[in-house]
Amino acid sequence: QVQLVESGGGLVQAGGSLRLSCAASGRTFSNYAMGWFRQAPGKEREFVATINRSGDSIYYAASVKGRFTISRDNAKNTVYLQMNSLKPEDTAVYSCAAADAAGRFYYTPRREIDYNYWGQGTQVTVSS
Repeated sequence: QVQLVESGGGLVQAGGSLRLSCAASGRTFSNYAMGWFRQAPGKEREFVATINRSGDSIYYAASVKGRFTISRDNAKNTVYLQMNSLKPEDTAVYSCAAADAAGRFYYTPRREIDYNYWGQGTQVTVSS
């Protein structure tokens, strides 16, 4: 089992920044690709960003590319999402997820079904 706990959400004005953190415990963190997803009210959960085991293969959704940065610190068992130039449409519950990447070094999954473990989520609200 892998336990994931997100933090860093909150209320911010449009144009502002937030940094989300996701702390993992339970299994070897570096064996997992990590991803961030978000779900806005009344909408389906959508992919935001993913990072491979070592942090050198990254993929972003088009809607956040150039504004958000995903990173990880395997020594601290933590993945981050730096969010800049926030827009009201970024308002959502943001969740991190872990995907078993044993034997797949450059694995960067983008589908929910590819992830094995999920955190509870943290609310991000961007006011206009």
